[in-house]
Amino acid sequence: MVEWKDLETPITAKDSEHWTIYFDDSLNIDGAGANVYFIAPSGETLCYVFRIHFPASHNVAEYEAAYHGLRIAIELGVKRLMVYGDSALVVNQVMKEWDTNEKMDEYVAAIRKLENKFYGLEFHHVVRNNNAAADVLSKLGSTRVKILARVSVHD
Repeated sequence: MVEWKDLETPITAKDSEHWTIYFDDSLNIDGAGANVYFIAPSGETLCYVFRIHFPASHNVAEYEAAYHGLRIAIELGVKRLMVYGDSALVVNQVMKEWDTNEKMDEYVAAIRKLENKFYGLEFHHVVRNNNAAADVLSKLGSTRVKILARVSVHD
């Protein structure tokens, strides 16, 4: 079950401009977490942290972040989206560059079902150092620490 906790006024999307998201995951002894860091065309940012309440591998947590990032973008009315993640597996499987395995087939299929909700959607792989904001936020979800203001939490 996911609990939606809005901690700031959402930014409304404009059809003609592209948004950017960075996604990441974190695993530790306390559990798994994921996050999506949105950047609006205006430069404003939105941060979403997901606390994963089931046993998850690194790849599953990365896919959870990417999938929920797309769902939030759709809810915001985003039509053009650039997606960045440091998981080569997720990015290359979604972009049909790499084959999937049974475990990841469902995630890839779920993400591909959302593709038609956008006029433009691109996935790009970035090195971990270029995904620092998303990395910091994802650790908030896995460590279960108190979440900062301006961050929406999904349990």
